[in-house]
Amino acid sequence: MAGRFPLFQTQLPRIKTLHYTWFAFFVTFLIWFAHVSLMPNIKEYFHLTEGQVKAILMLNVALTIPARLLIGAMVDKFGPKRAYSVLLFISGLLCFVFAAAQSFTWLAISRFLLGFVGAGFVIGIRLISEWFPANEVGAAEGIYGGWGNFGAAVASMSMPILALTFGGAEGWRYAIAVTGVIAIIYSVVFYRGVNDTPKGATYFKPKKSGGLEVSTKSDFYFYALMTLPLYAVLGLLAWRLSPSGLKLLDANQTTIAYVVVIGLAIYQYIKIWQVNKHLFTPNARPVHPEAGYAFKQVAILNMAYMACFGSELAVVSMLPQYFITHYGISHALAGLTAGCFAVMNLFARPGGGFISDAVGRRKVLMIALAGQTVGFLLMSQMTSLPLIGAVAIVLGTSIFVQAACGSVYSVVPLIQRRMTGQIAGMAGAYGNTGGVLFLTVFSLVSPVGFFMTLAGFAAVAFIGSLFLTEPKGHMIEVHEDGTVERIALT
Repeated sequence: MAGRFPLFQTQLPRIKTLHYTWFAFFVTFLIWFAHVSLMPNIKEYFHLTEGQVKAILMLNVALTIPARLLIGAMVDKFGPKRAYSVLLFISGLLCFVFAAAQSFTWLAISRFLLGFVGAGFVIGIRLISEWFPANEVGAAEGIYGGWGNFGAAVASMSMPILALTFGGAEGWRYAIAVTGVIAIIYSVVFYRGVNDTPKGATYFKPKKSGGLEVSTKSDFYFYALMTLPLYAVLGLLAWRLSPSGLKLLDANQTTIAYVVVIGLAIYQYIKIWQVNKHLFTPNARPVHPEAGYAFKQVAILNMAYMACFGSELAVVSMLPQYFITHYGISHALAGLTAGCFAVMNLFARPGGGFISDAVGRRKVLMIALAGQTVGFLLMSQMTSLPLIGAVAIVLGTSIFVQAACGSVYSVVPLIQRRMTGQIAGMAGAYGNTGGVLFLTVFSLVSPVGFFMTLAGFAAVAFIGSLFLTEPKGHMIEVHEDGTVERIALT
């Protein structure tokens, strides 16, 4: 039962796998957000403008949107053991590239490429779902996501201190490089320590890769519609960096960016059609009711994760500079106070998954999104409070944000096991879409307007959660020999 989750019984293979996996995710977030609390140092070193700083923050989450879709398909096809190990190794090398930067352009390109590391989250979702039964999967995914996400808090708190330890104007370079060393070492440790499934279990794969398999024609159109915002927000980012926005790309570079985004979108739609074109053939055989799924479930989770994780990405990215600007505190203290938002990942995200297992996933998601809405409304008024009051509101809001994240991913593995990576990838991509969108809003409006926007979107996601169907009964997976396996969801 969820109330007896054997978290510290590491002799159990599934618990051992959980600990290997959450730490892999921890390393990816340590890398992904290592630069945030160092931005004041980097800004001073390169004499960056405010526009350039905001551009780097937005670029940091941009590549993760298509990367999560790609990695979701790859993990379903090739397995999480190889996927996570390769991602950690490549990301470690990219850390060295960022640490060696000699110009803003170098910084921007390497930070954009490091957005690739944010796709690691999707891999662990599939791996954990293979090892844990449905009545424990919410708690397990919550621990994986929460403890892994804590890497952002550790980065926020430790990077300025580590930079000071190395000393000098280039201390930030050595701090970033250390994270790369950790990633490369752990890529080997992870590969040697985990397996894709428990011994004797089948690793179910989608019949086709590159796009989600849907069950009906109407779901195909719904899926196509829900794919559009993922690429529209990349177009928004290109516009924001163009001569019409922050003026960091010239006209030719902006045109190239638009062409790349359109090309990615066309490729994705081609894959979606290739995977699902059988639905439009004459006398197409209907999908067995228990073997199919309603795409509305995926769509609702996409919007919910955009609201919760998207806001987390944006808030964690802007809080250090926010506290420095409004409270006049030091860079190191700003990193510590801003890290409070991510600290609650340790408890609230596992708590969201744990309670979802125990009392109902839909109910917990609704409560968490409602609390998140109120929390961001309160954060919009923080400037009238002393620092300790602001930190208290940040912590309270974070509890609901992280609980919502945990609740979303208590549902994701229960929709269709063979496509868990792709479903997790799409929901995760929506989270990053929210990050880009909300950081774009932040670059255009005051902090008050920014937090009000987050509150409004959380309210929209809450309304969507009213239509979520609680996963019950069984899902069906078909073995390669044609035999059917029924997997309990309760």
